[in-house]
Amino acid sequence: MTTFQSFLIAARWKWAISRSALLAAALAGLFVTTVSAELPEGPGRTDVEKRCIGCHDLAKAVAVRQDRNGWAATLTKMVGLGMKASDDELRTILAYLTEHYPAEELPLVNVNKARAIELESRLSLKRSEAAAILRYRREHGEFKSIGDLLKVPGIDDAKIESKKDQLVF
Repeated sequence: MTTFQSFLIAARWKWAISRSALLAAALAGLFVTTVSAELPEGPGRTDVEKRCIGCHDLAKAVAVRQDRNGWAATLTKMVGLGMKASDDELRTILAYLTEHYPAEELPLVNVNKARAIELESRLSLKRSEAAAILRYRREHGEFKSIGDLLKVPGIDDAKIESKKDQLVF
């Protein structure tokens, strides 16, 4: 290969790379504009755009709908993965996400219809405790009250008592 051919190949690559870079920049600008229009106005919106859009589809990211502790854990994880933000920016982002994308209230747990995984996750039960509830329900019929539920052998009564406002029979 001649020096001139090498020069032509290098020039073509530079042109292709710069053209791709321009296209990517234009699309990124369009994306930022589109996503910005979807985010509610408020303090922190700009910081969310600046820190989150580069790595995330914001529609999916905010669909999680978390409480303050959940958003704080997510931000801590993102910083651990390399997100660069000052403490002030992180506080502002946390306040923005907490205000505009709060956790949604979960429906009550119907202990007569719930599957084991729902009992485990929603009532903080061990797998064996959830299995014991399902077995008892199968053998004795539907629960009518928390008193019936507390008759299940092998479950932690304190866990059930602490979650009684989340139960329906």
